[in-house]
Amino acid sequence: MEKTWWKEAVVYQIYPRSFMDGNGDGIGDLKGITSKLDYLKELGVDVIWLSPVYRSPNDDNGYDISDYCAIMEEFGTMGDFDEMLSGIHKRGMKLVMDLVVNHTSDEHAWFQESRKSRDNPYRDYYIWRKGTNGGPPNNWGSFFSGSAWQYDAPTEMYYLHLFSKKQPDLNWDNPKVRTEVFSMMDWWLRKGIDGFRMDVISLISKKPGLPDGIAPSGAFYADCGCANGPNVHAYLQEMNRKVLSRYDMMTVGECAGVTVEEAKRYASLDGRELNMVFQFEHVGLDDDIHGKWTDRRTDLKALKQTLSRWQTELSGKAWNSLYFGNHDQPRSLSRFGTDHKDYRTACAKMLATCLHMMQGTPYVYQGEELGMTNCPFKSIEDVRDIESLNAYRELTEAGTFSKEEMMRFIRLRGRDNARTPMQWDKTKNAGFTQGKPWIMVNPNYTEINAAAQIKDPDSVFSYYKKLIALRKQMKIIVYGEYELLEADHDTLYVYTRSLNGEKLLVICNFSAQETPYTIPQEFCGGRVLVGNYGREERVQGEILLKPYEALAVLG
Repeated sequence: MEKTWWKEAVVYQIYPRSFMDGNGDGIGDLKGITSKLDYLKELGVDVIWLSPVYRSPNDDNGYDISDYCAIMEEFGTMGDFDEMLSGIHKRGMKLVMDLVVNHTSDEHAWFQESRKSRDNPYRDYYIWRKGTNGGPPNNWGSFFSGSAWQYDAPTEMYYLHLFSKKQPDLNWDNPKVRTEVFSMMDWWLRKGIDGFRMDVISLISKKPGLPDGIAPSGAFYADCGCANGPNVHAYLQEMNRKVLSRYDMMTVGECAGVTVEEAKRYASLDGRELNMVFQFEHVGLDDDIHGKWTDRRTDLKALKQTLSRWQTELSGKAWNSLYFGNHDQPRSLSRFGTDHKDYRTACAKMLATCLHMMQGTPYVYQGEELGMTNCPFKSIEDVRDIESLNAYRELTEAGTFSKEEMMRFIRLRGRDNARTPMQWDKTKNAGFTQGKPWIMVNPNYTEINAAAQIKDPDSVFSYYKKLIALRKQMKIIVYGEYELLEADHDTLYVYTRSLNGEKLLVICNFSAQETPYTIPQEFCGGRVLVGNYGREERVQGEILLKPYEALAVLG
């Protein structure tokens, strides 16, 4: 397998609004990020993925962009950005920017022109249609609730928005749009950034004719069916030819609805499109008929089956992204493990071991390396996320759920769980800001914070540091073949990695119960490479795994 820097890298995602406030206004910013670069260098990460910092009216926290080549005023200036980029590069790290080009803000100059008249030169930059039978052009629903169409009075037509009505979709079938996007990407790469994470890139090519979808039973709207559209691969190959192939860079596509077969096309090792994709199968296992608004827990057998399929079927054909959490997901510790005080530290380390020992590029979401948890939001007034707010209104007004039920689901699955301020220390506001935070701070910051963990050799932070260092030292962790063991075990996730005659056994206990496990013969007497309970250096025979114990054993 060809060796590349982005396969061997560990990526750290920063959500700028919640990372560090440099000027005391309660909102994280670029100067705040710059002030914490030594922390990230200490952790050992190679790449920083920065959620959007472009100019934006902030309807969807920066994923609604009004100017791709300017910085959001709340985050600072382009000078602050250049200083941050220089600081990242001086420390031997790289910067990947968020590329949001399925849609813009409705305040972008292109859309402002587009809505003026039906024959405006920018009209075809977006997707406009006449209504049908006094209503929207089709039955597509927005991912943020409601119709995916917004009526616009000046030209008496509707425009498509798969997300917020302030996020009109770009028309990628228009070659002028593609040229504009490629030119903007080139501008950032010439500035010195090291790659792009591409937001909902699998949605850019819509079905010809925009036909009605099939609405699930009891649903208000249908899925748009835009994932992996007819021209998406052609457009990404064009992007690769004209921009990506000219730089030594990293690309990852956020691909809603991607299958293993599709991923082999998006992230093929032939390098014609992207380096890797984010798939969503494993973070959709706890959904039900109302999507994420449920208290279902992820079934471990299903999780093993899903992750293992991606590991084995992409092997030698495409490259995996490894993640349990990001800015769109609840806290991984609360979701896949437990945030119970007695087990929190062990469980955070176990989840990290399970993920970081797989084949692929691992992503650490800010605060994950500290074992940050979901937040006990008391009421809807504490919530800031447009997706949660819209769903709360729609599902309570329809009588689907009570307000109390919806708040319970938001505490479990809402995106704001990942967006509460980074917990730096136990001073006021967790050391995030001197001002009033834009969103509430998780009250457990006095116990869970960076200052308490950096110097503690037994902390979650120190454990992440060890895992990241091991990945740099051992090629088997990066490139080794994966094989699942104990597929039907209810509480253990066990797998092996193999490379050039070397073998590694990874054992993770996903329960609070002590669980017996018999070490396979070929690993008896094997050396414990890393573990979260300080177990003896050699293991053999039957061992009794402690609650949420994790072990990686070299054969």
